[in-house]
Amino acid sequence: MARPDQKKFFENLSGAGKAIAVLTSGGDAQGMNAAVRAVVRVGIYVGAKVYFIHEGYQGLVDGGENIEEAKWESVSSMLQVGGTVIGSARCKEFRTHEGRRAAALNLVLRGITNLCVIGGDGSLTGANLFREEWSGLLDELVQQGKIDKESAEKYSHLNIVGMVGSIDNDFCGTDMTIGTDSALHRIIEVVDAIVTTAQSHQRTFVLEVMGRHCGYLALVSALACGADWMFIPEMPPADGWEDQMCTKLSENRARKKRLNIIIISEGAIDTSNKPITSEHIKDLVVKCLGFDTRVTILGHVQRGGTPSAFDRILASRMGVEAVLALLEASADTPACVVSLCGNQAVRLPLMECVQMTQEVQKAMDERKFEEAVRLRGRSFENNLNTYKLLAHRKPQSELPISSFNVAVLNVGAPAAGMNAAVRSAVRVGITEGHKIFAVNDGFEGFAKGQIKEIKWGDVGGWTGQGGSLLGTKRTLPAKHLEKIAEQMKANQINALLVIGGFEAYLGLVELLAARGKYDEFCVPIVMVPATVSNNVPGSDFSIGADTALNAITDTCDRIKQSASGTKRRVFIIETMGGYCGYLASVGGLAAGADAAYIFEEPFDIRDLQANVEHLTAKMKTSIQRGLVLRNENSNENYTTDFICQLYSEEGKGVFDCRKNVLGHMQQGGAPSPFDRNFGTKIAAKAMLWISRKLKETYRKGKVFANTDDTACLLGMRRRALVFQPVVELKNETDFVHRIPKEQWWLKLRPLMKILAKYKTSLDVSESGQLEHVVRHRRPIESEGVPA
Repeated sequence: MARPDQKKFFENLSGAGKAIAVLTSGGDAQGMNAAVRAVVRVGIYVGAKVYFIHEGYQGLVDGGENIEEAKWESVSSMLQVGGTVIGSARCKEFRTHEGRRAAALNLVLRGITNLCVIGGDGSLTGANLFREEWSGLLDELVQQGKIDKESAEKYSHLNIVGMVGSIDNDFCGTDMTIGTDSALHRIIEVVDAIVTTAQSHQRTFVLEVMGRHCGYLALVSALACGADWMFIPEMPPADGWEDQMCTKLSENRARKKRLNIIIISEGAIDTSNKPITSEHIKDLVVKCLGFDTRVTILGHVQRGGTPSAFDRILASRMGVEAVLALLEASADTPACVVSLCGNQAVRLPLMECVQMTQEVQKAMDERKFEEAVRLRGRSFENNLNTYKLLAHRKPQSELPISSFNVAVLNVGAPAAGMNAAVRSAVRVGITEGHKIFAVNDGFEGFAKGQIKEIKWGDVGGWTGQGGSLLGTKRTLPAKHLEKIAEQMKANQINALLVIGGFEAYLGLVELLAARGKYDEFCVPIVMVPATVSNNVPGSDFSIGADTALNAITDTCDRIKQSASGTKRRVFIIETMGGYCGYLASVGGLAAGADAAYIFEEPFDIRDLQANVEHLTAKMKTSIQRGLVLRNENSNENYTTDFICQLYSEEGKGVFDCRKNVLGHMQQGGAPSPFDRNFGTKIAAKAMLWISRKLKETYRKGKVFANTDDTACLLGMRRRALVFQPVVELKNETDFVHRIPKEQWWLKLRPLMKILAKYKTSLDVSESGQLEHVVRHRRPIESEGVPA
């Protein structure tokens, strides 16, 4: 990695004289088009020639019209399209030496020596073999007189960079593959629809999802919807599972739960390696319990639909990194795959990842399931551990005995995913043996005594609910400190878990300052960030921001579609976020915006004029739509109305202008799979931290915690989830504008500009080092998360 004094900039890399080809192979996955678009536009941006290879390896072997030079406009409007526009196919010929020789000829004739492959492990393994054989294939073509020696020398080595497109998330080395998040969206949409019908009739639903060899989709969707039972290939149920499952379903029904959901991966097996089918589960439930049971097999629905905001951003980031890797590659550079680790794009040797992926299957075949889970990586393992924590309610006799009381409250504006976090915290807390108290309406409700014990069953079905079921207020505790302290004393509260946005953070700062006056606040306090604005210091992500991004992206898609068939039109869209430009910037990247105006990057009338001129030039091509996002507090004078009027006036005769203020629709709706999952895991981790701190600070029959490390914020930082003392975060905070002083996503803004054809500066100092696949367990867990 480059040192700070050795900054590396994208614009200093030249693709002049280079040719890059991009192909999609194997099963299609939503987001592949976003990756293709990024490769094409970034390749053209640096001066390289870029080619589409239609129909995957088949097109590479057949050549002819299947290999087509791509233009900037060629990838317009494909960001929001599912599947792969350039086509994908299984290809037997490419598996033969003759087929690969034909493919090599087709590339050499066009001067292509850089290949970007978007597919699964089979497609990437094929690409690596092709690269290893390259010089031998060229020698054969010279002998056959199909190319001359000069061409063989000029194009003597082939560079390969892979991106993994697979809805199963079954490739080792990356936390998330392109398409997985979108597939989860399809599954959760179906589950949410089923919940309403099943509750009407008291039904049990068996839902079969894809994943022949990998249970990731089943595992995460079970976490995201609070399923009663789950079957995945990596964790065959113990002998006697039939009775255990029926007992659990029966107990849940006895507690007035009107529906049961069982999620099964298509590759589920028992301990004898026999398949467990959805029909078998249905027959079992009907026979043992007599419950009205239905089976839904999702099939290819999971591959379909528009890509989620996560997948568009992930694919766009990976596409840029792939071109960067190709520009920097030499004859000695091994084929690499662009992966996601935490919140960072990294390059890993392709064959190390493929080998590890094959080791997973070998471990499964040998029935070493724990080993298989470990090889799957941290993301899979953390999901599974959280599922085990939450899935099964232990009998009272098996719970540890704790005399601690923990209060949970929501503070600030509602954010989708808050309820999933509360459910997780409550259930993990009960499993840890604590009494959990729910506080209604934040610190204001706390002061008024709106506090009561909350039980396991009280939070059933909360994962899919939007908003805040506990109720939330923006009120800060400073004015109510005495009353809150009284309530903590009256209810014997030993620890606090606060789920919320910037107000929650300010609240913790105030409680911390009051520790000297009130002993009641000398207890472990932890905050989990939840706000659509994503403006909490100490965390790259907040619960709720992903749902808001998807709302923005969906709306932008519809707005752009509304202009198809009409005259040239530019849309100005205002997003939420206070002074934080996260939603406008990252939403702009996901929706393919031409510009995004934010507070963090000051702009003036000259910038507005330059944007109008840029759009005017764009409208004279075959592209007829423009999209501009503006953060609500980006500039007090250049309002959304002002910008719309300016564009309308300056664009007269070329395009007309429309504006749209998205408002509170960004806060509402059902939480996205990511927000449900992130909320569930981060709150579980926070509650385990509370348990640990309670034990550490319990002295002489009393909890007393007054050190800095007993009041923390749990956040995602680059590659890890970390607990950070709130005191230390104060230096990182711009309290006037309620934003962190440094924000990681500002580095993504140049990507949006480059993909919209603006010349700009992009710092790529953090790219370039080829890393190795990590096999050992890490002390700090991290999760694959969206940009």
